Amino acid sequence: MGAGGRMSVPPSQRKSESGSLKRVPISKPPFTLGEIKKAIPPHCFQRSLFRSFSYLIYDFILISLFYYVATTYIHYLPQPLSFVAWAVYWAVQGCVMTGVWVIAHECGHHAFSNYQWVDDTVGLILHSSLLVPYFSWKYSHRRHHSNTGSLERDEVFVPRKRSSIKWWAKYLNNPPGRFMTVTVQLTLGWPLYLMFNVAGRPYDGFACHYNPYGPIYNDRERLQIYVSDVGILAVTYGLYRLVLAKGLAWVVCVYGVPLLIVNAFLVMITYLQHTHPALPHYDSSEWDWLRGALATIDRDYGILNKVFHNITDTHIAHHLFSTMPHYHAMEATKAIKPILGEYYSFDGTPFYKAVFREAKECIFVEPDEGEQSSKGVFWFRNKL
Repeated sequence: MGAGGRMSVPPSQRKSESGSLKRVPISKPPFTLGEIKKAIPPHCFQRSLFRSFSYLIYDFILISLFYYVATTYIHYLPQPLSFVAWAVYWAVQGCVMTGVWVIAHECGHHAFSNYQWVDDTVGLILHSSLLVPYFSWKYSHRRHHSNTGSLERDEVFVPRKRSSIKWWAKYLNNPPGRFMTVTVQLTLGWPLYLMFNVAGRPYDGFACHYNPYGPIYNDRERLQIYVSDVGILAVTYGLYRLVLAKGLAWVVCVYGVPLLIVNAFLVMITYLQHTHPALPHYDSSEWDWLRGALATIDRDYGILNKVFHNITDTHIAHHLFSTMPHYHAMEATKAIKPILGEYYSFDGTPFYKAVFREAKECIFVEPDEGEQSSKGVFWFRNKL
């Protein structure tokens, strides 16, 4: 089937390998992006500088409150209560800081305000404070949105074909191996992606988010990559001075561990948005932008949906209209569901179960056997 063709898929083929969700249709959608947009109330596309800052200030208030309580009272607690208190602090602070990360991500999409300079200034400060190179990731992430679902051009969590699976993969395809793989992915995945493009799109040459002259960026973007690097160096120097003043243990407990929680949630959220047996990937013979944007899935993180500013359960709407502010995304998602129909995907499996399930079921991709008309459509498999 060509990118503009239609294909009738038997019901048995529409079931994902997990049996929990039907496969996303791979035929050309019977609607256009313009028709989807018309279904959304116009005010959903309006960005409010005041409202955007209100969410950021609210997050800062919570962060300050948690910081004050932790640094003022935890040292009065006897062991092991103090250890428990620190663990609670790390969890709640890491979650709220993830919300700040999401707001910075919105700045990169020009969804924070109507002023690009405001978005870039706020985004640079917020992402730098979380050791993220703002402009560097902004540009690579923009290309992810432009090429979602493409096996050749997508930027992150690009699945491997069977032929690319390493020989040792079969030894990790068991519960202990998957636990180790997920642990490494959640703890080291984000810095490895930024530094070495691990799990990213293959490039000719050394692809690194800190390298202005790397293959990820073009000449117009290189100066801003330097700005991102300066932001990271400034925050790193500030942390160094803080270590000298407060001690390494204090910085690790107050800032370091919550940052690890942020990185883990960032990787998990992105991974689960684009990894599911029901989601297709396309090669260049089949891919088009709309079907690629629809090859994503909304998830349910419970109360964390609100903490994360609904980036988790409105991801499809975000991919369709990335400049829409997060506080309108839920309303927009409800509006587009009737239009999308079976092209809309949602999985309510708890995220702590889903991440291990997908690690088990989504090892590589390959086309369905016997489907001569869909050799450019790839589905997740786990039988090595």
